Amino acid sequence: MGQFRLTSPGFKDGGYIPPKHTCDGVGVSPELVVDGVPDNAKSLALIMDDPDAPAGTWVHWVAWNMDKATKTLPEGAKPAREGRNSGGRTGYGNPCPPGGTHRYVFKLYALDTDLKLQANSGKPELLDAMEGHILGETTLTGLYARKKE
Repeated sequence: MGQFRLTSPGFKDGGYIPPKHTCDGVGVSPELVVDGVPDNAKSLALIMDDPDAPAGTWVHWVAWNMDKATKTLPEGAKPAREGRNSGGRTGYGNPCPPGGTHRYVFKLYALDTDLKLQANSGKPELLDAMEGHILGETTLTGLYARKKE
């Protein structure tokens, strides 16, 4: 397989996320494209967070046990296993920075196992469960700043 990569047709790495995927739009997750998953992977996991949030890193999305053959997470995807974000909800939490431009980091992990996690698990539980099972990781970073009124 080629290099393990995560891209989006909606924005380039380091580019701006379209408003459609934020609180200024309909707030659906962007389409994500997966390439080069290691041959020996058994599953994929995803964490999306905002390291620029005022109170510390804000987790927007956690998902795990995605099929290793996944090539695309379509716009508005709801992976089979999603966990709790920092807002206390399950699923994609759209970018909605309180001020300034924030970075939103989508990190995809290739794992050598399926994870046994409770449905309401968050990023800490996911990170603990992945320890010792990560075969590869890749990131895609998007930027967003709220519209000016």
